[in-house]
Amino acid sequence: MIATLDEPGLEALAEDLGRCLSPGEVVWLEGELGAGKTTFVQALVRGLGVAEPATSPSYALVHQYRGRRGLVYHVDCFRLRTPEEAHDLDWGTLLSGDALLLEWPERAGGWAPPPSRRVRLAHGESPSERTVELG
Repeated sequence: MIATLDEPGLEALAEDLGRCLSPGEVVWLEGELGAGKTTFVQALVRGLGVAEPATSPSYALVHQYRGRRGLVYHVDCFRLRTPEEAHDLDWGTLLSGDALLLEWPERAGGWAPPPSRRVRLAHGESPSERTVELG
């Protein structure tokens, strides 16, 4: 599915996706800087039943949230300098949660678990639009 959405539409889509994820799914979030990955994650975790607002884990690398069924892990691999640095992440724990949301998965190389779902975000024609591809 490919759609061009404004911010409220992007949030609604992400929240709906969060509601329908099965336990243990791995969601890859791809797109250039400013494409809307953080906005998408914030709505996605709401759909997973997380009460607290999600923030970008760019500096902490991993954020953990309590959802309606268990823990949700949000990993932002943007700051990894090499894929080998992803070796230090506790992938067993990250995969044991209700969901693993992985931004910039390509930076983790072969350490990134395969996606159950793939979300590709891009800037739209206007500054308020985003193109979303769900796979």
